Amino acid sequence: MKNYIKLLVIPVAVSMLATACLKDLDQLPLNPQDVTADSAYGNQETAYLNGLAKIYYEMLSNDLTDLDIGDGGASELIRAYWSLNENSTDESKCSWGNDAWVRAINTNTWSDAANDASLGVYARTLHGITFVNEFLKQTADDKLSERGCSDELKAKIAGFRAEARFMRAFYYFIAMDVFGRPAFVTENSPFGAVYPKQAERVDVFNYIESELKDLVADGSAMPAARSNYPRADKGACWGLLARLYLNAEVYTGTARWADAKSACEQVIGLGYELASNYADLFRGDNGQNPEVLKEFIFAADYQDKLSQSYGGTTLLTFAAVAEKDVTADSHPNGVNGGWGGLRVPYQFVVKYFNPTKPAVDGDGKYVSTNYNIADKRGKFFNLGVAGANRYEDIPNEEALYDFQYGWGCLKYNNTPHDKTPAEFNDDAKSKGFSDIDFPLIRLGEIYLIYAEACMNLNDASNATALSYLKALTDRAGVDAPATITKDYLVAERARELMWEGHRRTDLIRYGLYNSDTFLWPWKGGVKDGTGFPAYKNVFAIPPGEMTANPELVQNDGYTS
Repeated sequence: MKNYIKLLVIPVAVSMLATACLKDLDQLPLNPQDVTADSAYGNQETAYLNGLAKIYYEMLSNDLTDLDIGDGGASELIRAYWSLNENSTDESKCSWGNDAWVRAINTNTWSDAANDASLGVYARTLHGITFVNEFLKQTADDKLSERGCSDELKAKIAGFRAEARFMRAFYYFIAMDVFGRPAFVTENSPFGAVYPKQAERVDVFNYIESELKDLVADGSAMPAARSNYPRADKGACWGLLARLYLNAEVYTGTARWADAKSACEQVIGLGYELASNYADLFRGDNGQNPEVLKEFIFAADYQDKLSQSYGGTTLLTFAAVAEKDVTADSHPNGVNGGWGGLRVPYQFVVKYFNPTKPAVDGDGKYVSTNYNIADKRGKFFNLGVAGANRYEDIPNEEALYDFQYGWGCLKYNNTPHDKTPAEFNDDAKSKGFSDIDFPLIRLGEIYLIYAEACMNLNDASNATALSYLKALTDRAGVDAPATITKDYLVAERARELMWEGHRRTDLIRYGLYNSDTFLWPWKGGVKDGTGFPAYKNVFAIPPGEMTANPELVQNDGYTS
């Protein structure tokens, strides 16, 4: 059962941060009738749950009240982070060429100019961090005692505080991954007319590690693993630690493979299991399916009637089909529309899934939807209605912004796992948003981290690691490897984690992202691909932030 927090949040005065301004965060309103944190919280649990809800909801929020971003949907954190990590790689291309930022991300030609996706990541992560800092200030022991909170409520709030600290670590992880050196503030930072300074990437890493290690320690108030879905618990803390250590050499210059392996062992020891059916991980009822919940460690909770976000899995369902593919009798992804935006270059499909390719005509247009892929993780590709409306290649820049070119991908399907599209058709007509929870950390990823750690610890034939890889390949219906290699992991992570927001980070870790020897269509703005400068392994600090905060220093390689 989902441990829901209602997303209708009371107006606790969680010091609201404008996109380009992280100062003056502790100013009280001049009007004594205005609501402040002190007057809003009180001594009832509901108020504190609402404060916690705001922290979680920042992952899903389309709200532009406090953010100076043009497109609320594009500013949603998971959508923005996904766009940077997938559309800038070989896994996905977006056809929305009217959006300048889409063109830049598709072709790795971004600069320090305004970019909705990177601005969305910067603003949402720091916004969420500010909510956490204020929540922690307002739930300090002295505040709770002043408000007459009972010991029972204080104990519950201790758990809420632990969740908030995890979410701050999660937001800082994303900011560190994308920007390297984000502005850094905690609840103990000076407030008022003070501009926050940047922290070095290694210092952000160390802070995240310290917070997570404290949260998993014996006696921590963090909820027990598998007790708090979809909210964070100790399993999520260990899972994020594993991912942190996986990328430690990129973030700090020092590899932490033994720590990555150990963190994975902690996660695995908490009782998670692989779901029996891979496709069920991405269906509309995944957050209620007991089989799926065995594997999910941390997820973003999307609900058609409550969250109503234009990002996350709403993006991944609506944008994966064309409007003409959705009719009164056909809802391919279990939702009531199609945006015609996201598809996969066919070269990626051929390289990693080895399909028996369908027939194409002399112009490269598919004349059949029939193809065969042995790997069950490759059953999601879609060549369109009757196969007559898609082209194999993306031959020129015009085609890059035409949804007909490339392979469609229906990995995220709002239809429940136990219903056919026909059985769900009447329900799908009313689905203007997705119900699919987005997996942020799951056991399949942990198995892959464990295997990579073993390989880098010169134990590429580790029997336990190979058994984990075999569990993944058995589920997929393909052969397991005899040993662990970098090439295998590059390919297997592409298959197992496709469209889950990992690809850019993975390719950077493998030294392939900007390389001129690992190419994909339109990499570097060239049809057949070319390398690009290594400084683009991180994005530019958004220009509005640079203007507003004189303490910020632009990342190397960018012009500001």
